[in-house]
Amino acid sequence: MRQNVLNDLLQPFALEAAKKEANRLPPVELVQLLMEIEPRKRVLAFRLLEKNKAIAVFEYLRPEDQAELVQDMESPEVMGLLEKMEPDDRVRLFDELPAKVTKRLIANLNPKDREAANLLLGYPEGSVGRIMNLRFLTVRSTATVAATLATVRESDLDANELAVVFLIDAERYYRGFVRTIGLIKADPDRPISDLVEGNSLAVRACDRDLKAAQLLKVNDLPAIPVVDNEGRLIGDITFDDVIDLVEEEATETILGQAGVGSLLTRDKGWSEKLVRGPAWYSIRLRILFLIVTLVGGFLVGGVIERFEETLEAVVAAAVFIPLVMDMGGNVGTQSSTIFARGLAWNQISPSQFMAYFWREIRIGFIMGLILGLVAGVAAYFWQGVPNGVPQLGLAVGVALTCVITLGAILGAVLPMTMLKLGFDHGPGADPFITTIKDFSGLWIYFTLVGLLIGVE
Repeated sequence: MRQNVLNDLLQPFALEAAKKEANRLPPVELVQLLMEIEPRKRVLAFRLLEKNKAIAVFEYLRPEDQAELVQDMESPEVMGLLEKMEPDDRVRLFDELPAKVTKRLIANLNPKDREAANLLLGYPEGSVGRIMNLRFLTVRSTATVAATLATVRESDLDANELAVVFLIDAERYYRGFVRTIGLIKADPDRPISDLVEGNSLAVRACDRDLKAAQLLKVNDLPAIPVVDNEGRLIGDITFDDVIDLVEEEATETILGQAGVGSLLTRDKGWSEKLVRGPAWYSIRLRILFLIVTLVGGFLVGGVIERFEETLEAVVAAAVFIPLVMDMGGNVGTQSSTIFARGLAWNQISPSQFMAYFWREIRIGFIMGLILGLVAGVAAYFWQGVPNGVPQLGLAVGVALTCVITLGAILGAVLPMTMLKLGFDHGPGADPFITTIKDFSGLWIYFTLVGLLIGVE
């Protein structure tokens, strides 16, 4: 409801109302609403936000969505957002932008932020150094608990960044960490070295980012230190930094075991290109599959021509041609849509596909029986009895049962088959379903009419 209101308000005569509507919503909800608005309106909606609200919303966006938004914004607007971002978040955004855009934005940063950006971008993609935080709290390993707590109180870091305090020596070599909660409970005069943990627990900047994610998960830590090749502390990694990596790793592991990892990776790529890629790519791919439907239309015409004598003998049979064709098509579309959603939500996999397949057959057959009975009775009283061909109702009912069952089967089998063969089932499954179902359905219907009514 709110999305429609906000979207409808984004008109020249209603921008003030749109501004009020947008600024009264919480950032998390705004993110969801903005991503549902078409891209050309999204920038307009974002510009209506108050500065602090805009920054909060921008931080909640995924890097790829941030990049899409940034490329449609004016340079001063972009720089205002970049200045408020943490260095690691800024680099994630830069990774999604074209190289020329990134180079221009970095050149416009203040010297401190430019140095931080160049430092992180100097590490390879997928490494710890690329995503590490440069804001963290350190104290000398010779400090007392009281002195460390005073440093914590004076810090401008947020609560997440202050969950642990790192210990270093005079040459910045990493010497362990202490948890802030432990400091609060400890004797103020006690040496901080008595509370130290993890003096050997660290990752190097050149390590893979998944290593940091695994160490955080295994050791249940809020942050893990990042050191250079010589062991000097240069940053840290928090769980927030790797949460996406952990989720992706878990998903890939599960999907790999289920045998659909590569299928979903390809499916996501296809969807991205169809939704956000060049228009000509979408036209070319979709029209290719629509040609299948065009050819199928001629084949269906051939079926009708083949049973021309049946139609001439029983003119009333023509009344139910659209019914037979449309019902099977609707069921096939339902089934293929359910399959696509089940695949996207990891509820369908090759190892479980046969169970899903048999379930769809049962569902299709039961729906076919119910709808076939209803349609058959209606056909009997509507066109059968008045025209002296009561068998027409039976032909309609049986044909509809077969066509609906066939539609459910095709809607389940064709998308999985296309994925296995390396084709995009999104634009491709329905044209094949329509063609096969129309051809088969009409053949069954006319054959039944001919047999039951006795037309040669």
